[in-house]
Amino acid sequence: QVQLVESGGGSVQAGGSLSLSCAASRYPYSRHCMGWFRQAPGKEREAVATIYTPGGSTYYADSVKGRVTISQDSAKNTLYLQMNSLKPEDTAMYYCATGGSLSGVYCDLPGWYNVWGQGTQVTVSS
Repeated sequence: QVQLVESGGGSVQAGGSLSLSCAASRYPYSRHCMGWFRQAPGKEREAVATIYTPGGSTYYADSVKGRVTISQDSAKNTLYLQMNSLKPEDTAMYYCATGGSLSGVYCDLPGWYNVWGQGTQVTVSS
């Protein structure tokens, strides 16, 4: 059973930064998407940033481009999300997830993922 455990959420003021981490017990697929998603109350879950292995191609939502960086340390089975210049609209529960993919074309779609972490709350105050 693959487990994903997020950490690093918290409360910050607008303009601040947070770094999220997601530790995986293992990667179940040699070719896979790993991503950060978020869900605010009353809204659908959306992709924030994703990364595909092999190759490392990334996807960023338009709302976070230039403010967020996704990265991974394969040796540590850990996924990271560095978030800068945070805005109140970034407030949400953040989840990491992984799913097998032969091509990585659909890494931005939540439905493509079958393993999810429990989530970590990010709150940005104005």
